[in-house]
Amino acid sequence: MSQLPAEMTAIAIRAPGGPEVLVPEQRPVPVPGADEILVKVMAAGVNRPDVMQRKGLYPPPPGASDIPGLEIAGIVAALGPQATRWKIGDRVMALVSGGGYAEYCSAHESHALAIPNGLSFAEAAAIPETFFTVWHNAFERGGLKSGETLLIHGGTSGIGTAAIQLAKAFGARVVATAGSAEKCEAARKLGADAAVNYKTDDFVKATKDATGGKGADVILDMVGGDYIERNYEAAAVEGRIVQIAFQGSPKAMVDFRRIMLKRLHHTGSTLRARSVPDKAAIAAAVADKVLPLIAAGRVRPVMDSSFPLTEAPAAHARMESSVHIGKIVLMVTE
Repeated sequence: MSQLPAEMTAIAIRAPGGPEVLVPEQRPVPVPGADEILVKVMAAGVNRPDVMQRKGLYPPPPGASDIPGLEIAGIVAALGPQATRWKIGDRVMALVSGGGYAEYCSAHESHALAIPNGLSFAEAAAIPETFFTVWHNAFERGGLKSGETLLIHGGTSGIGTAAIQLAKAFGARVVATAGSAEKCEAARKLGADAAVNYKTDDFVKATKDATGGKGADVILDMVGGDYIERNYEAAAVEGRIVQIAFQGSPKAMVDFRRIMLKRLHHTGSTLRARSVPDKAAIAAAVADKVLPLIAAGRVRPVMDSSFPLTEAPAAHARMESSVHIGKIVLMVTE
């Protein structure tokens, strides 16, 4: 690896606002911490939390970069003094707390995974935030098991497309909601047993119909608002509802009697602010359970589109239009 430059291009948030507030800036190349690696970023995933941060609604945790971007893929360019897991030149994908929209980004060595053979940098950049989130929430928190039914809201989002494939790979049935006939068809092609257009049909009825009246054992919800009470209706007895975001309101008027009558569990989590050991444990589980499926081609990130780094505003505009199916990534070039 050649001598590192002193400065790099990164995408800064000029002020809270629309996509146009994302602007290229020259920033110092990060110096990796004791047990961190510095990655020369080839591609960075675009996620809803980035949009929320840009709007001023999701500040980075203490100590994290103010540059957006939570998942990257690239080549190890430098090592912190105590980093031993990787060597310079390794191809890695990593979960980061920020800083992904840049030519270089530091990552904790335990939050990086080797890129499986045959996977492009763009595909690799679509994995960490998304697959870490799905594995932890659907399988670890939700306890999804073979033979159970998973209801996924936002079935054609990056999270949704990953969740459909993983649930099917582990023997679960899948009901997915999406906002158009085209998206419902895309969900079915990925393996969903039933797909519901939430704009025209009632997902509670559709979930009951797809399960012989039983309901969903696990529900992965990124909507919130009035979906909270409807999730309780759609859930099976002993069902687990896992909250991963609020695209609607984080507040709702809910009749909680169903929690008692059905013995429901309603849990949730965020990933970004979790401790280093927490994220390392999730990374290790993904390496063990998920990467072999990706390497074998049984599960793949579904790619919607890619944009050059300096066109981050266009990438955010596409995400906010909700026309995308799968992942949006930024390509970082010299």
